[in-house]
Amino acid sequence: MPDPSFAPGPDTARQLRDALGCFGTGVTVVTALTPQGPLGITVNSFASVSLDPALVLWCPGKSSPRHDPFVAARHYSIHVLGQDQLPLAKAFAHSGSAFDQVRWRSDEDGVPHLDGCLARFDCRLHTVHDAGDHSIIIGQVTRVTHRSGQGLMFKRGQFGGFLGLD
Repeated sequence: MPDPSFAPGPDTARQLRDALGCFGTGVTVVTALTPQGPLGITVNSFASVSLDPALVLWCPGKSSPRHDPFVAARHYSIHVLGQDQLPLAKAFAHSGSAFDQVRWRSDEDGVPHLDGCLARFDCRLHTVHDAGDHSIIIGQVTRVTHRSGQGLMFKRGQFGGFLGLD
């Protein structure tokens, strides 16, 4: 018997979300300096776009109160979280001002840099595209920092780690 299928629409939104959740992703926190101060958001919609020039993307939801400040940010940093950084992911999922719960410092543009992440991509806004209920923010990477370690993963609504096959 074939697997059930459906046409995406308002009546199947939960089914679509469940199907998309089958794809495991890494977990990032994006930070920027806004006129109201430092702002952060936990994101799993992060991807590489181009190596030359170095471009990456992420996609904030338009319904988020953090959407507009990030779309307006000229500079921001994308932090790839390590497996031991679940509290950091949860903190910025709940509040954009969770900086009192983590160690961080500002760069020369005032962008918050979170300590201890697996990788950090410092970006300058390249372009923003409309994409339904989200925006696609493409940034040109100006600096990269990274270290070894296992990444934090998100799949089917749960956080976890990656089982390496050494």
